[in-house]
Amino acid sequence: MSDKWQNAYDFAVQVARAAGAVIRKAGEDEIKVQTKSCSVDLVTKTDQRVEKIIIGSLKEQFGDAHCFIGEESVASGVQIVLTDKPTWIIDPVDGTTNFVHGFPFVAVSIAFAVDKELEFGVVYSCLEDKMYKARKGHGAFCDDEQIQVSDVKDINKSIIICEHGTDRRKETVSKIFGTMQKILCIPVHGLRGSGTAATNMCLVASGASEAFFEIGIHLWDIAAGVVIVREAGGIVLDVNGGPFDLMSRRMLSANNMVIAERIIKEIDPFDVVRDDAIVQKKK
Repeated sequence: MSDKWQNAYDFAVQVARAAGAVIRKAGEDEIKVQTKSCSVDLVTKTDQRVEKIIIGSLKEQFGDAHCFIGEESVASGVQIVLTDKPTWIIDPVDGTTNFVHGFPFVAVSIAFAVDKELEFGVVYSCLEDKMYKARKGHGAFCDDEQIQVSDVKDINKSIIICEHGTDRRKETVSKIFGTMQKILCIPVHGLRGSGTAATNMCLVASGASEAFFEIGIHLWDIAAGVVIVREAGGIVLDVNGGPFDLMSRRMLSANNMVIAERIIKEIDPFDVVRDDAIVQKKK
């Protein structure tokens, strides 16, 4: 990463921590929720308020030369466009359903891209008070301790993370749980899921899990985690084993290719609309 973005990286860590403090303070007071794509895809006033705080702070610091892709902005009608300009990719509250229910995994996710390439990522698991961060070429850290993926290559000794997402169509749910069943019966040590993609990727990066895959996530869910996994020594691929595409809404992160290739054999993919093809209706 160019040294010119060092200040941006440091500022992103500060902003993520401040946003996390707002989320923690909201806590049990947050009772008003809305829905985005369906009744199980939730958005709270805290999501919206925190995104405004993050983007406002970044604009004040860096001016209008930078672009922004934020989950709540997109939900309100802003189109998803990633250009070569310096761009912040933001999920203010990753794990909104967790937040609403008091399930203790909620994260602030902030990534930064230039020339369409991810330069750094910050994921603040705010209820755990763990700050994951990584810069391209500089390693990955949890707080100030460097982290790395596990060295497990035996799939039978692995823990795999997967999520069921928000799509409740019967055919989609059948494919998701069919894939889970096949992976569990390889067998693996277990299947897990925190309810937040950003946190899941950090668990892979820190060696607590060997892999995490999901179809149907969005770029703001995983952009920061991609940098963290890669800098921790892991890999990020499409669920079919091909190159990772930030806009595809299909992602597999793993500690190594041996584990990844074994999981790919069991994944039953389904169609999703790419992020850069989504047409939003302005509200």
